[in-house]
Amino acid sequence: MNFRLAPLAAAIATLSGHALAADVTLDPVAVTGSRIEQRSFDLPAAIDVVTRERIGADQPRVNASEALASVPGITALNRQNYAQDLQLSSRGFGARAAFGVRGIRLIADGIPASMPDGQGQAATFNLDRAERIEVLRGPLSSVYGNHAGGVIQLFTEEGHGRPVVEGNFSAGSDATWKADMSAKGEAGGVGYVIDTSRFVTDGYRQNSHAERDQSQVKLTFQPSQDGKLNVIASTFRQEAQDPLGQTWSGYRADPRSVAQAALDYNTRKTIEQTQGGLTYEHRFGEHSVQLSAYVGQRSTTQYQSIPKSVQGNVKHSGGVIDFDRDYGGASARWIGRFDLAGGRLTTTLGTDYETARDDRRGYENYVGNTLGVQGALRRNELDTVTSFDQYAQAEWARGDWQFNGGLRRSHVSFKVDDRYLSNGNDGGRVEYNKTTPTVGALYRLTPAVNVYASAARGFEAPSFGELFYSGPGGTFSYSLKPAQSTHLETGLKAYVGADSRMDLALFQIDTRDELVVDSSSGGRTSYRNAGRTQRRGLELGLDSRWQGGLSSRLAYTYLDARYDEAFTTSGGTVVSAGKRLPGIAEHNLYADLTWRHAPSGFYAGVEGLVRGRMQVEDTNTQQAAPGYAIANLRVGVERSYGPLTMRTYARLNNVFDRQYVGSVVVGDSNGRYYEAAPGRNWLAGVSLRYAF
Repeated sequence: MNFRLAPLAAAIATLSGHALAADVTLDPVAVTGSRIEQRSFDLPAAIDVVTRERIGADQPRVNASEALASVPGITALNRQNYAQDLQLSSRGFGARAAFGVRGIRLIADGIPASMPDGQGQAATFNLDRAERIEVLRGPLSSVYGNHAGGVIQLFTEEGHGRPVVEGNFSAGSDATWKADMSAKGEAGGVGYVIDTSRFVTDGYRQNSHAERDQSQVKLTFQPSQDGKLNVIASTFRQEAQDPLGQTWSGYRADPRSVAQAALDYNTRKTIEQTQGGLTYEHRFGEHSVQLSAYVGQRSTTQYQSIPKSVQGNVKHSGGVIDFDRDYGGASARWIGRFDLAGGRLTTTLGTDYETARDDRRGYENYVGNTLGVQGALRRNELDTVTSFDQYAQAEWARGDWQFNGGLRRSHVSFKVDDRYLSNGNDGGRVEYNKTTPTVGALYRLTPAVNVYASAARGFEAPSFGELFYSGPGGTFSYSLKPAQSTHLETGLKAYVGADSRMDLALFQIDTRDELVVDSSSGGRTSYRNAGRTQRRGLELGLDSRWQGGLSSRLAYTYLDARYDEAFTTSGGTVVSAGKRLPGIAEHNLYADLTWRHAPSGFYAGVEGLVRGRMQVEDTNTQQAAPGYAIANLRVGVERSYGPLTMRTYARLNNVFDRQYVGSVVVGDSNGRYYEAAPGRNWLAGVSLRYAF
């Protein structure tokens, strides 16, 4: 950690250790991990539950990074670039992603928000209606299949009781605003939640304007006393400019600036997605069956800054990406509960099937001397990815002991049907198969202290986006291997007095065939398998409630992620053992302190974030993104007037107006690694809720 940041880190830690929180839920229920409702305190895994109060803590509820900043082990970076989504990583997995989310399994209301190849989009999470977000790291996540770092699962609320309507409006710096309207309740025995929102921003940097429209309908039926059916439909539409990364000199001269290529090519991205799905659960006494199915369609058009000269030399050329994706899937699981050998046995057997089919085209991003427009066709193919997994889990508890185990068999297949043959046929297929086991044990030292240990094997197959340009001459790669990892973890969960809970986890992860960035330029990235890597770390979470309406949250992560053996890039550069993995900070600290005055409804909070420096490429020779420390303030008033509840709030972020790099583009060949974060900025909002 930068020594200049150490005093602030110590001060924040001290503040959080002696203050406390009013809205803290010390023992929330979680289902991620065991797939059954269980106290998070009793799971032999590092799992955090972000409640509704934290998700909506005076935030616009646009980016999942708002809610995940307080979770240890998770790095949630807002790129200030809606064309590329957030940069989410779990214990360092996913930090390499040039766009979207890799290395983490995303799920919303039981329906995957990750495609069968592992590529995910956190932007589609509906945070307005989120009831909680469960974040699972470590070995237990291996029973969720193709990923390595963890699982992030969002649950939205269900409608019941009398109708409630709600409206929210917020506005802030950089011409940012968001409006949201919702209704929920129950009619004729059917619960309903309806939500629609619009978000607009000019963005902090040049060429970063974005507009997003999002809607969701969730209906809950109870066809029988023992059955429950949820039907969910959603739409998502976004138009966003792409500011790309910036060089170090350009960032230092003007953090809001962009590379000239972004302006010349008018880099931008449009996304339209429609999805529908259902989940059904039926209980048979102690046992239950859970079924789900979903279908969706996603269309994306992206204008990149690929120069003419590069397009002419690369087989998969063209600076405009245009694809239509049809996707869907189904899952089934049976959960049984039995008395066995004086203890309680819970078993889960399940299977998941997912498929996605892309009608993908590529065009030149110029016509004559005019850049940033759709030109001649240079690519036309049909890409299909399918996954089919089977898994079994078991938990046996007796007395103070609890044992967990799981086994998953994963099959992921890719097929490319090349329909643009003037430059040769690049079609073909590749398959990956892997069995991943996990074991864990938990012991209750006292009613207030649990200790646990767990181990697992995990794997992460390359995504379509990573295969596309990673072959010879920028062709599709049929030789990339999946990364395979061994996870070890031990931890302690303890109640400290009646009003505090501490979660501590120590872990080590050894990976072979790590997937790393080989080169990245103009929005196009190629990947390769490196040698072995090792991640070692510590995660600490502390939630507390104190008298006088005070509450606090502390989350600290230490992560030492390095290459364990040397490798050579395709360009001939040697990356020696001991170099740090790029995009991963060694230290992350989050802390907040909130005070509430119940009689008046007034509350105020202060937040602190400290992050160590991040390397930007594998050799660690380029300028690293420096560490930083920022503080945020928020105040609000929430009052009820009969059936009407009104809340007003204001937030001031980066109070001391620090200039810092908020995220990085790993391995950018043009040296445009740096994505600037905003200086001092503000947000204010009002919420009205009427219960009939």
